Amino acid sequence: MTQPMFEPALMETLLAMQKGEITEHHIYTRIAEVTGDARNREVLTRIAQDELGHYTIWKRYTQQDVAPETLRIWFYYLIARVFGMTFAIKLMEGVEKRAQGYDQALVNQIPEIQAILKNEETHERELIALIDEERLKYVGSVVLGLNDALVEFTGTLAGLTFAIQNTQIIAVAGLIMGVAASLSMGASEYLSQRSDGGPTDPFKASVYTGVTYIVTVALLILPFLVLDNPYYALMLTLLGAIMVIFLFTFYISVARDLPFWRRFAEMLTISLGIAAISFVIGILIRTVLNINV
Repeated sequence: MTQPMFEPALMETLLAMQKGEITEHHIYTRIAEVTGDARNREVLTRIAQDELGHYTIWKRYTQQDVAPETLRIWFYYLIARVFGMTFAIKLMEGVEKRAQGYDQALVNQIPEIQAILKNEETHERELIALIDEERLKYVGSVVLGLNDALVEFTGTLAGLTFAIQNTQIIAVAGLIMGVAASLSMGASEYLSQRSDGGPTDPFKASVYTGVTYIVTVALLILPFLVLDNPYYALMLTLLGAIMVIFLFTFYISVARDLPFWRRFAEMLTISLGIAAISFVIGILIRTVLNINV
C-alpha cells in the first residue's frame, strides 16, 4: 500500500505524536515496575504494549524511529515513587488529554486515528478502575491531620506572636502543643475508625493522622526556630501554610478528580481567617493583661 505524502508541518505533528506514544510506553512500563498489586501491574503492562502499538502505526507512516523523552519518563517515574501510582497516572492522563488533538488533514489521511482515540478512551476507564492504593484509602486521615494542624497552628502561632513576641518561647510552646495535639489527634482517629468499623485499619489511620499533624506543625514552627524577628517568622509561616495548602489540594484534586480552585480557596480562607482572628486575640490579651516577654 502506498503511504500518503505529508506536508512538512503534518509530518512534524506525526513525529511528535510518535514520540509521545513511545514515551508513554516507557512511562507505563516504569510505573508498572513500582506497582505492588499484580492486577494493576498487568493492566499497566498491557496499556504500555498498546502505546507501543500506536507508536508502530505512526512509524509506518513516518518511516522513522523516534527516541522517547527521557526526562519525561524519569519525571513520571519519580512522581509515582514519591506520590504514588494513582497520582502519576492521573497527572499524565490529564496532561495528555489537554494536549491531545489531531489535525483534520491527518484524520482524513490516516484511518487508524479513530481506532487510536477509542483505544485511549478505554485506557482512561481502565486506569480509573485499577485505583487501589493504600495512601488514597487513608487520605481522609491525612486530610484530618493536615487541616487541623493548619487551622489550629496558623491561629496559635499568630496569637502567640503578638502575645509573647519571642521566637524561642513561641517555638517551644508550639512544639509542646504540637506533639501533644498530634498524639491526641491520632488517638481520636483510632477510636473513630474503630467505632465506624470501616474498611481501613484503625491503627494505620491514626498513624497517618498523627504523623501528618506533627510534620505540618514542624514546618509551620521552623521559621520561629531560625529567625529572631517574630513578625518575619510569622510571615514565613503563613507563606509556608499557603504552599502546603496549595500542594496538598493539587495532589487531592488530581488523585480524586476534584475541583482544585474551589477547595484551595475554601481551605485557604479558613486557615488564614482563623490566623487573623487569633492575631487580634493575641493583641487584646497582651494589652489587657499587660504582658511583656
